[in-house]
Amino acid sequence: MILTCVDVDYREDGSARTAALLFKAWSDAEEIEVRLHTVQQTEPYEPGAFYKRELPCLLPVLEPLAPQLGAIVIDGYVTLDTEGRPGLGWHLFQALGGAVPVIGVAKTAFRGSAHAQAVQRGSASHPLYVTAAGIDVLDAAEHIRQMAGPYRMPTLLGRVDRACREAV
Repeated sequence: MILTCVDVDYREDGSARTAALLFKAWSDAEEIEVRLHTVQQTEPYEPGAFYKRELPCLLPVLEPLAPQLGAIVIDGYVTLDTEGRPGLGWHLFQALGGAVPVIGVAKTAFRGSAHAQAVQRGSASHPLYVTAAGIDVLDAAEHIRQMAGPYRMPTLLGRVDRACREAV
Protein backbone atom coordinates (compact mmCIF):
# COMPACT_ATOMS: atom_id res chain seq x y z
CA MET A 1 0.00 0.00 0.00
CA ILE A 2 1.18 3.47 -0.90
CA LEU A 3 -0.20 6.67 0.56
CA THR A 4 0.00 10.05 -1.12
CA CYS A 5 -0.60 13.68 -0.42
CA VAL A 6 -1.15 16.07 -3.31
CA ASP A 7 -1.26 19.78 -3.94
CA VAL A 8 -1.51 22.14 -6.92
CA ASP A 9 0.19 25.49 -7.49
CA TYR A 10 -1.39 27.80 -10.05
CA ARG A 11 1.02 29.97 -12.03
CA GLU A 12 0.58 33.48 -13.42
CA ASP A 13 0.88 32.18 -17.01
CA GLY A 14 -2.26 30.04 -16.56
CA SER A 15 -0.39 26.78 -16.02
CA ALA A 16 -0.38 24.67 -12.88
CA ARG A 17 2.13 22.37 -11.23
CA THR A 18 0.88 19.34 -9.31
CA ALA A 19 3.01 17.53 -6.74
CA ALA A 20 2.30 14.11 -5.26
CA LEU A 21 4.42 12.85 -2.37
CA LEU A 22 4.29 9.08 -1.94
CA PHE A 23 4.88 7.51 1.47
CA LYS A 24 4.37 4.12 3.11
CA ALA A 25 3.07 4.77 6.63
CA TRP A 26 1.07 7.53 8.27
CA SER A 27 3.91 8.22 10.69
CA ASP A 28 6.58 8.59 7.96
CA ALA A 29 8.60 11.81 8.11
CA GLU A 30 10.04 11.30 4.60
CA GLU A 31 8.44 10.54 1.29
CA ILE A 32 9.63 7.64 -0.86
CA GLU A 33 9.02 9.51 -4.11
CA VAL A 34 7.85 12.85 -5.49
CA ARG A 35 5.88 13.00 -8.71
CA LEU A 36 5.37 16.28 -10.53
CA HIS A 37 3.05 17.14 -13.39
CA THR A 38 2.41 20.36 -15.29
CA VAL A 39 -0.86 21.36 -16.90
CA GLN A 40 -0.13 24.05 -19.47
CA GLN A 41 -3.52 25.77 -19.30
CA THR A 42 -5.98 25.52 -16.41
CA GLU A 43 -9.64 26.34 -16.25
CA PRO A 44 -10.53 29.68 -14.63
CA TYR A 45 -11.65 29.59 -11.03
CA GLU A 46 -15.41 29.13 -10.76
CA PRO A 47 -16.93 29.88 -7.32
CA GLY A 48 -18.60 26.77 -5.94
CA ALA A 49 -16.98 24.54 -8.56
CA PHE A 50 -13.30 24.53 -7.62
CA TYR A 51 -13.08 20.86 -8.59
CA LYS A 52 -13.48 21.80 -12.27
CA ARG A 53 -10.15 23.60 -12.07
CA GLU A 54 -8.34 21.19 -9.76
CA LEU A 55 -9.33 17.72 -11.01
CA PRO A 56 -7.63 18.06 -14.44
CA CYS A 57 -4.43 18.86 -12.55
CA LEU A 58 -4.68 15.98 -10.06
CA LEU A 59 -5.90 13.11 -12.23
CA PRO A 60 -2.85 12.79 -14.54
CA VAL A 61 -0.68 12.16 -11.46
CA LEU A 62 -3.12 10.00 -9.51
CA GLU A 63 -4.81 7.78 -12.11
CA PRO A 64 -1.68 5.72 -12.91
CA LEU A 65 -1.08 5.22 -9.18
CA ALA A 66 -4.68 4.46 -8.18
CA PRO A 67 -4.39 0.64 -8.11
CA GLN A 68 -1.54 0.92 -5.57
CA LEU A 69 -2.94 3.70 -3.39
CA GLY A 70 -4.29 3.13 0.10
CA ALA A 71 -5.39 6.76 0.50
CA ILE A 72 -4.99 10.25 -0.94
CA VAL A 73 -4.69 13.33 1.26
CA ILE A 74 -5.77 16.63 -0.27
CA ASP A 75 -5.63 20.23 0.89
CA GLY A 76 -9.33 21.02 1.24
CA TYR A 77 -12.69 19.46 1.93
CA VAL A 78 -14.16 16.17 0.74
CA THR A 79 -17.70 17.19 1.67
CA LEU A 80 -18.69 20.78 2.37
CA ASP A 81 -21.56 20.37 4.82
CA THR A 82 -23.59 17.93 6.90
CA GLU A 83 -25.81 17.20 3.88
CA GLY A 84 -22.77 15.86 2.04
CA ARG A 85 -22.51 18.60 -0.58
CA PRO A 86 -19.52 17.46 -2.64
CA GLY A 87 -16.21 19.28 -2.40
CA LEU A 88 -13.04 18.65 -4.33
CA GLY A 89 -12.29 15.44 -2.43
CA TRP A 90 -15.67 13.90 -3.23
CA HIS A 91 -15.26 14.68 -6.92
CA LEU A 92 -11.77 13.13 -6.82
CA PHE A 93 -13.12 10.04 -5.02
CA GLN A 94 -15.79 9.64 -7.72
CA ALA A 95 -13.35 10.30 -10.59
CA LEU A 96 -11.21 7.41 -9.33
CA GLY A 97 -14.22 5.11 -9.28
CA GLY A 98 -14.64 5.18 -5.50
CA ALA A 99 -11.69 2.81 -5.24
CA VAL A 100 -9.26 5.03 -3.29
CA PRO A 101 -10.16 6.71 0.01
CA VAL A 102 -9.74 10.49 -0.04
CA ILE A 103 -8.98 12.48 3.11
CA GLY A 104 -9.43 16.22 3.09
CA VAL A 105 -7.39 18.39 5.43
CA ALA A 106 -8.45 22.02 5.67
CA LYS A 107 -6.80 24.81 7.63
CA THR A 108 -9.97 26.84 8.08
CA ALA A 109 -13.53 26.00 9.00
CA PHE A 110 -15.86 26.27 6.06
CA ARG A 111 -19.33 27.70 6.68
CA GLY A 112 -21.54 24.69 7.33
CA SER A 113 -18.60 22.36 8.00
CA ALA A 114 -19.58 21.36 11.52
CA HIS A 115 -19.36 17.74 10.27
CA ALA A 116 -15.57 18.02 9.84
CA GLN A 117 -13.48 16.40 12.54
CA ALA A 118 -11.25 18.89 14.32
CA VAL A 119 -7.71 17.57 14.77
CA GLN A 120 -5.35 19.28 17.22
CA ARG A 121 -1.67 18.83 16.42
CA GLY A 122 1.39 20.08 18.21
CA SER A 123 0.87 23.14 20.36
CA ALA A 124 -1.30 24.88 17.76
CA SER A 125 -4.29 26.77 19.09
CA HIS A 126 -6.28 26.13 15.90
CA PRO A 127 -7.22 22.66 14.65
CA LEU A 128 -7.13 21.17 11.21
CA TYR A 129 -10.50 20.11 9.79
CA VAL A 130 -10.73 16.58 8.38
CA THR A 131 -13.38 15.15 6.05
CA ALA A 132 -13.27 11.90 4.12
CA ALA A 133 -14.77 9.57 1.52
CA GLY A 134 -14.15 5.83 1.33
CA ILE A 135 -12.92 5.76 4.94
CA ASP A 136 -14.57 6.55 8.26
CA VAL A 137 -13.90 10.19 9.11
CA LEU A 138 -12.79 9.28 12.66
CA ASP A 139 -10.18 6.89 11.22
CA ALA A 140 -9.12 9.56 8.74
CA ALA A 141 -8.74 12.11 11.55
CA GLU A 142 -6.61 9.66 13.52
CA HIS A 143 -4.34 9.12 10.49
CA ILE A 144 -3.80 12.87 10.20
CA ARG A 145 -3.12 13.07 13.93
CA GLN A 146 -0.48 10.32 13.53
CA MET A 147 1.35 12.03 10.67
CA ALA A 148 4.91 13.09 11.42
CA GLY A 149 5.80 16.60 12.48
CA PRO A 150 5.66 18.71 15.61
CA TYR A 151 3.45 21.45 14.14
CA ARG A 152 -0.20 21.93 13.26
CA MET A 153 0.49 21.00 9.63
CA PRO A 154 2.02 17.53 9.19
CA THR A 155 5.53 17.55 7.71
CA LEU A 156 4.58 15.83 4.45
CA LEU A 157 1.64 18.18 3.82
CA GLY A 158 3.96 21.15 4.18
CA ARG A 159 6.49 19.46 1.93
CA VAL A 160 3.99 18.74 -0.87
CA ASP A 161 2.90 22.39 -0.81
CA ARG A 162 6.53 23.51 -1.19
CA ALA A 163 7.25 20.88 -3.87
CA CYS A 164 4.61 22.20 -6.25
CA ARG A 165 5.34 25.87 -5.53
CA GLU A 166 9.12 25.53 -5.92
CA ALA A 167 9.11 23.26 -8.97
CA VAL A 168 10.39 24.92 -12.11
